[in-house]
Amino acid sequence: MNRIVKINTIISIWPILLVIIVLTSCKVTETYKRSVITDNKLYRDVNTTDTTTIADIPWKLIFSDTIMQSLIQEGIDNNLDLKIAIARIKQAQANLRQSNAAFYPTLDGHATGTDQNLANSGSKSEFYQLYGDASWEADIWGKLKSTKRAAIAALLQSDAYKKAVQTQLVSDIATDYYSLLAYDAQLQVTLKTVENRAQDVMTMKLLKESDVVTGAAVVQSEANRYSVEVTIPDWRQNIRETENALSILLGRNPGAIIRDSLNNQKVRMDLRTGLAAQLLANRPDVQEAEYQLRYYFELTNVAKTYFYPSLTITAAGGFSNASISQLFSATSLFGNIMGGLTQPIFNQGLNEQRFRVAQAKQEEYITAFKKALLTAGQEVSNALYNYQTATDKTKIRSQQISFLEKSVEFTKELLKYTVNTNYTDVLTSEQSLLAAQLSSVSDKVQQFQATVELYRSLGGGWK
Repeated sequence: MNRIVKINTIISIWPILLVIIVLTSCKVTETYKRSVITDNKLYRDVNTTDTTTIADIPWKLIFSDTIMQSLIQEGIDNNLDLKIAIARIKQAQANLRQSNAAFYPTLDGHATGTDQNLANSGSKSEFYQLYGDASWEADIWGKLKSTKRAAIAALLQSDAYKKAVQTQLVSDIATDYYSLLAYDAQLQVTLKTVENRAQDVMTMKLLKESDVVTGAAVVQSEANRYSVEVTIPDWRQNIRETENALSILLGRNPGAIIRDSLNNQKVRMDLRTGLAAQLLANRPDVQEAEYQLRYYFELTNVAKTYFYPSLTITAAGGFSNASISQLFSATSLFGNIMGGLTQPIFNQGLNEQRFRVAQAKQEEYITAFKKALLTAGQEVSNALYNYQTATDKTKIRSQQISFLEKSVEFTKELLKYTVNTNYTDVLTSEQSLLAAQLSSVSDKVQQFQATVELYRSLGGGWK
C-alpha cells in the first residue's frame, strides 16, 4: 500500500519537474560586468606607469607622530559616525540572511478541533486535525538569485561606506591635529612679537628723553604693541574650537588635546599616486558608488522576472479524524502535493512601473559612479598641486622673512642715528615681518595637510 502511494506521488509530480527544467533553460536576467577604469588621465599633469601608491601604506606608517597615532586609533575605536557605519553593515547582513532563506520552502504547523452540537437534532459532531503545510517557489527566472546578489551588493556597499567613513575620519583627525599645531605656533609667534613690541615701547621712551623721536613715536609704538596683543584671544579661540572639533571626532566630550609641536613634524616627500585604475581598488567611496550601481542592476533583473509566470509547489500532510482518541492512527494519516503556475495578466501596471523605476535608478547610479571617479581624480590633482604650491611658497617665504628681519633691524638703527627715518618705517617693517612669520606657519601646515588630503583622495586610511 505504501509503495503504491509513493509511486503515484512521483508520477503525479514529474510533469511539474519537467516544466521546471524547460523553463529554467530560458535566460531572463543578465550578468553584471564590473566596470573597469581605462582613463589614466584622471590625474591632471601626471603621467606615470608606476603602480606604487601611498594609499597602500597603513596609516600608522604614514603618520610618524606617536601622539597623532594614538588619537587616530582612539577615533577608530570610538567615533560615532564609524559606529553608525558598522550598524549599517549589520543591517545589510540581516537582509542577506533573509534573501538566503527565500530559497527554502515555508513550513507552518496547524492544530484544529471542532466540537459542534446541533440544537434541533440533538446530535453532536467532532473533528480534529494536526497537520503541517509547506510552500516552495521555484526560482525559474532567477528572481531569488538576483535578489540575493542585490543583498550582497548592499552588504558590500555598507562595508565600503564604513571604509570611506574611516578614511575620512583618519584624514579629519590628522588635518585638525596639524591645524592645532599651526595655531600653537602662530600663538607663540604672536606672544613673542608682543614681547618685542613692549621692548620697542621702552626704547621709544628712552629715545624721546634723548630728543631723538617725538611723543608721536612713543604713542605709535604703544598702539603697535596692542594691535598685536589684541589678536591673542582669537588664536586661543581657534585652538579651543579645534580641540573641541577633534574631541567630537574622537567620540569624547570637548576638552584639551595632548599634542606635539609643529617643528617636530616631518614632511613626507615620496608622494606616489599610482595609476588612476587603482582608484577602484583603493578608494572606498568609488567602490560604494559601484556597489550601489550593482544593487540597482540586480533589482532591474528582479523587476524583469515579474513579467513571467511563477511556479509554486505546495504540500500538506498530517492527521485528521472525527475522534481525538483515533487521531494518531494509521487511518487518520493524509498527505497531498500540488504545483501551480501563475502568469500575471493585469496588475494595474505595477510590474511595468517596477521595471521602469529600477531602470531609471540604474541609469542614475551609472552617472553617479562616473561622477565619483571624476571627483576622485579632481581631488588627487588638487592635493598634488596644493602640496607643490605650499612647497614653492615655503622656499620663497624663508627668503622674505630673512630680508624682513634685516629690514626691521636696519630701520631701528637708522631711527637712532638719522633724521631721515621715523617710527612709521619701523612700524611698517615690523608689521610685514609678523605677517610673513604667521604666513610661514600656514605654508608649512599647508604642506602637511596637502599630504593628508592626497592620502585620503587616493583611498588611504582604511587599511
